[in-house]
Amino acid sequence: SFPFLIRLFPSLLNKFVYLNFLSFPLFVDFRRPELLVNNTINLYLTTEPGVTVGIWHTVPSSRGAEAQGKDQRWYEEALADAHPVIIYLHGNGGTR
Repeated sequence: SFPFLIRLFPSLLNKFVYLNFLSFPLFVDFRRPELLVNNTINLYLTTEPGVTVGIWHTVPSSRGAEAQGKDQRWYEEALADAHPVIIYLHGNGGTR
């Protein structure tokens, strides 16, 4: 019956192959990364009209004491300084 269902509903194949409808770990609010990872905030970038990408900005532990209690503006300014930035692309799942 599975091949028949795939034939009728081809979009199911993408769901079963990529499993991007699953979120792991369960019941975690990824909009508040500071609860999971130290010195981290949640930001959103608009890459093109209608497309918004959620990102986490984590400063290195060497700047951890400096980052304590800072707001989003401080993190944005930290992105603009001379330190290198490492971008990690996690894939197509609903988590970061």
